[in-house]
Amino acid sequence: MVLAIACGNTHTTVGCVDENRNVSSVFHIPTDPVESEFGYAAKIGQIFALCGVDSTDFEGAILSCVVPALTDTFVRTVKLLTGLTCITVGAGVKTGLPLCINDPGTVASDLVCAAVAAKELYPLPCVAIDTGTAITLTVVDARGRYVGGVIMPGIELATEALSEKTALLPHIDLQAPRRAIGTCTVDCMKAGAVFGMAGAVDALLDRISEELQADKYSIVATGRMSDLLAEHCRHDILCEETLLLKGLRIIWDRNRAEKK
Repeated sequence: MVLAIACGNTHTTVGCVDENRNVSSVFHIPTDPVESEFGYAAKIGQIFALCGVDSTDFEGAILSCVVPALTDTFVRTVKLLTGLTCITVGAGVKTGLPLCINDPGTVASDLVCAAVAAKELYPLPCVAIDTGTAITLTVVDARGRYVGGVIMPGIELATEALSEKTALLPHIDLQAPRRAIGTCTVDCMKAGAVFGMAGAVDALLDRISEELQADKYSIVATGRMSDLLAEHCRHDILCEETLLLKGLRIIWDRNRAEKK
């Protein structure tokens, strides 16, 4: 069993992934840039205890982190919890994914993990959508190459900014209203947030399809807002909560010789 950790800007996802890429004991904790390795180890260790996970059962660990200040913190966290030195997705790590873009060194590790899982688990070409603090669309072409993507504000980030930068618009719960034509301020905001973002993703997918010159391609979404977004998009989108964790396991398998 491998401990997989995906540290995002807002939340960090932790899970246990076996050799068949079955994922268990998945949970999310807030990403705190000033938390120490002891604080993270305490939180994760307590949840493992509740889930019946024995930290001595892990044969390896792997980390994707998009908050540079926390990379070493999580490496030390894993060492405290398991005694293992974890693989960190980044330069020098084998992914099996050609990065066919202008500056491969700028690709965030979470995008790489999503693309690796998409390439391995879904028909190509494939677009992997991650609905985190930002919404990202990662494109893997028919030859299994990372060819680029799209980055846009996430649903929560956009609605929070709208509320904070206006005098009269309130904070809202992110739920779809019954109709696109809102009859109160809250429903108007919900329509813009949910239907508007879904429409933006639909439009981007159409453009991506044209540029790929592909009539058929698979689309998979992950992240806490993936179900909400997929429900209201007009494209056929599969939802896979553990896409990044599965990508991490695939990458760990490709680098297991280096971990010894």
